[in-house]
Amino acid sequence: MGFQDIFKKSFLEGFANTELTFYHIMIVLMAVCILSLYIFFVYRLLIRNTFYSKSFNIALAAIAVITASIILTVQSSVVISLGMVGALSIVRFRTAIKEPMDLVFLFWSISIGIICGAGMIEVAVCTSLVLTAGIFILNQMPIAQAPMILLVHASDNQVEKAVLTVVKKYCRQFKVKNRTMTRNGMDMVVEVRVSQESELIEEVMQMKEIETATLVAHDGEVTF
Repeated sequence: MGFQDIFKKSFLEGFANTELTFYHIMIVLMAVCILSLYIFFVYRLLIRNTFYSKSFNIALAAIAVITASIILTVQSSVVISLGMVGALSIVRFRTAIKEPMDLVFLFWSISIGIICGAGMIEVAVCTSLVLTAGIFILNQMPIAQAPMILLVHASDNQVEKAVLTVVKKYCRQFKVKNRTMTRNGMDMVVEVRVSQESELIEEVMQMKEIETATLVAHDGEVTF
């Protein structure tokens, strides 16, 4: 018997001797279920101000349990582990992840399943606590003020300078995004950073040439 045969035999015997008791399996799955519920509530609390997908949140909890079950199964037999790799390699996920935080929670759920399945429940608990604290601290940090959009419709196409004079009074930074002129009037779109929103609108509307003025806020990305 050569060295390669001895190595293969000892390798296979090492996996064959890995026995999982019912008690160990239940402890791991209970720990994963508790942590997956924890991820579920953290995701619901963090995403309360934006678009929330309940189905995606449920999927996060289910993924952690499924991943832990796969890791437990892989530990029991090298043959099963190789077959599992081959079976999972043909799976294709076509759902696009639009939000970066959704990707963070998805990777968090998978990692918890892997760590608990490997028997390191303490590491999973500490990771979840540290990650939660980091996410909430960074989420509360102040960011730059989001710009607003000023939409002006005037009956005179020569009123642009007067409108920009008023905008300069209330805004240090502004940028004209669009101008649409006709023979009888004009439309303007101005990006502004303003704190005195009501005062700006009221002063713009005091011009007799202005028919409508609208100040629109958005929840998109902030540019510095």
